[in-house]
Amino acid sequence: MRDWEETGRELDARGCAVLEQLLTPDECEALALLYDLDDAFRSRVVMARHGFGRGEYKYFDHPLPELVTKLRTALYPHLVPIANRWNTAMGIDVRYPDAHADFLARCHEAGQVRPTPLLLRYGVDDYNCLHQDLYGEHVFPLQVAILLSEPGRDFTGGEFVLTEQRPRMQSRAEVVPLRQGDAVVFAVHHRPVQGTRGTYRVNLRHGVSRVRSGQRHTAGIIFHDAA
Repeated sequence: MRDWEETGRELDARGCAVLEQLLTPDECEALALLYDLDDAFRSRVVMARHGFGRGEYKYFDHPLPELVTKLRTALYPHLVPIANRWNTAMGIDVRYPDAHADFLARCHEAGQVRPTPLLLRYGVDDYNCLHQDLYGEHVFPLQVAILLSEPGRDFTGGEFVLTEQRPRMQSRAEVVPLRQGDAVVFAVHHRPVQGTRGTYRVNLRHGVSRVRSGQRHTAGIIFHDAA
């Protein structure tokens, strides 16, 4: 059974936490194979065309794959208490409902109706620049990336990287080691940090370092939809 209290403590301390073996190898391979089925997606993005890095990704279309829907629905309630606690600490008035369907309804009422879960594919020398996945006014402050490939067997390099920009201090980098089926939960935009003069916000960005060999697939589970 997963220890969500420990996950919350890790998120508080570092802005990210690993969920080991969230998916089985068979589930990982089944998701990765969807990449070549164009009718499962609403759009394809070649990162080099937009200055996002190298590699590409595709956003799923409705109806989402059953496994992706289950992940969104099952993970969200465990992350809501952390999200609401963070907003309280940062003096942000927004509170998130207990059920993901209710949060999606809020997004859709504001015109954020395009699904955001995605698959990413990287080859040799591909990478993802540091960025934030915001997509509109309504943003759930935590998201999940799941590694679908096995490091050392399917690819080398390609580490998940998180950077934290702290006020009046140099930025801090966190490199998160993952195995196939592991997921990393991380802050989308900012998180609270307790300082000597009270709580302040730190800004976070995430990316992927250069893939040195092979091919790397990742699934992204984002809880808000896009405008």
